[in-house]
Amino acid sequence: MKNYIKFLPFLAMGFLSCEPELDNPIDEADFYTAGEADFSNYVALGNSLTAGYADGALYITGQENSYPNIMAQQFAKVQVTNDFTQPLMADNAGGLLLGGTQILSNRRVLAVGANGNPSPQIYSGMLPTTDITNVLSGPFNNLGVPGAKSYHLGFQGYGNIAGVPLGTANPYFVRFASAPQATVIEDALAQNPTFFSLWIGNNDVLGYATNGGAGVDQTGNLDPGTYGANDITDPNVFASVYSSMVTALITNGADGVLMNIPDVTTIPYFTTIPNNALVLDTETAANLTGFFQAVAGIFAQGAIRDGASPQQAQALAAQYAISFSAGPNRFLIDVPVSQMNPLGFRQMTEEELLVLTINQQALTQGYGSVVLTPEVMQVLGLLQQGGQPTPEQAQLVLNAVSGIDDKDALDNEEIENIAVATAAYNATIKGLAQEKGLAFVDIRALINQLANGGIAFDAGTINATFVTGGAFSLDGVHATPRGYAAIANAILESINTTYGSTVPKVNIGNYGTVTLSNDVQ
Repeated sequence: MKNYIKFLPFLAMGFLSCEPELDNPIDEADFYTAGEADFSNYVALGNSLTAGYADGALYITGQENSYPNIMAQQFAKVQVTNDFTQPLMADNAGGLLLGGTQILSNRRVLAVGANGNPSPQIYSGMLPTTDITNVLSGPFNNLGVPGAKSYHLGFQGYGNIAGVPLGTANPYFVRFASAPQATVIEDALAQNPTFFSLWIGNNDVLGYATNGGAGVDQTGNLDPGTYGANDITDPNVFASVYSSMVTALITNGADGVLMNIPDVTTIPYFTTIPNNALVLDTETAANLTGFFQAVAGIFAQGAIRDGASPQQAQALAAQYAISFSAGPNRFLIDVPVSQMNPLGFRQMTEEELLVLTINQQALTQGYGSVVLTPEVMQVLGLLQQGGQPTPEQAQLVLNAVSGIDDKDALDNEEIENIAVATAAYNATIKGLAQEKGLAFVDIRALINQLANGGIAFDAGTINATFVTGGAFSLDGVHATPRGYAAIANAILESINTTYGSTVPKVNIGNYGTVTLSNDVQ
């Protein structure tokens, strides 16, 4: 199988320049207006997307190009505003330290290998210097906390360093929480913001998704204290905490903007590696088809020995007689063993997805299809000659099937779980925006636009293609500076419509994409 799997090229193509392409338009004094909004003290709440996280880490350049910082710069063009402060990291390495020991990895950069092909690699050009024991003095206007779920923003102790090893505290919030027991929402309200943005809820499904559904859909469980890191948040829990935060933020008259949750399955993390990348020539396709006919025969014989009728055995065995053809074929995926699928594997369907972090080298060696060892080949030769394998030999053949593990794929049921929860969260967000008279941004539609044609700007187009599209960073989840600029523009457009303001948009061509560097591990 080693030479027959060929992936669609996503790294060998040319990629967008990391340098700015256009200058900002000249701004005329007194040309813009704040309308009915007061931007003088803007506070942003959210998770990694709000913080400016990119390339698998938080680092200074990413924070400087966060969408809240971009927006704050534009707000300053329409009225006098307070300085927009952010809890900046200490460097551009991106790693985090706890008492001198590194606990989170450095960022990724695009490195060109000896073969001339670029690929994302961990940056090693500098050692990280951001130690979470060095607590910053705030307050901070950007309260984006990487990793935070909706209910985390109200968790006491979420910024307590003692909870980091236990997984009950967030190392990023530890750096800038006003006190160990302070909550994110408390630190926001303490600043008495005149305007706020709230983009939270992505992580309430994202951890489940990026780990291939290897979590629990907690719908029906109203106690988030019992949730695991990769679980889906119950929609009623989300609605309760989200509504409480919005109510608290507007109590003193603040205006604001709410953003909904995109369909996480449309981002490059799930769309880069196709599930039909098992590309076979005619001979190999025929050999694989023959192999699975042998699997079906071995299973049927074993089922009959275990007491099944020939009709029952053949009916169950038929699902394992998988046919392959020359060209692209779908990988096999592991599923729970059941009465209807006793061997626990099947071929992937068109809608199912592979994660970006799957071991691609393993795919070239039979992962997702068959790992053919010399011993397995010997048994297949015996079968071709009409021989009868021993039970041990038959098991060797069955064990050679190597379906994609649950952690490396999203199956149809898991995709549905994500979709149902996301739709419920979004209904809550839009409903509250309408009820409270707040601006609303359909980020879901924006990301879908990036995935289906892209967004045009003066010097070209950005889209959701991994590495080359310009919108997404090298982790396949978070935006590049150019992507965050596009998000900022969408938010500013909604704010202007809602509040009658004329805050100018930015030229997204002025913002970079991915970083090239061969200082890698």
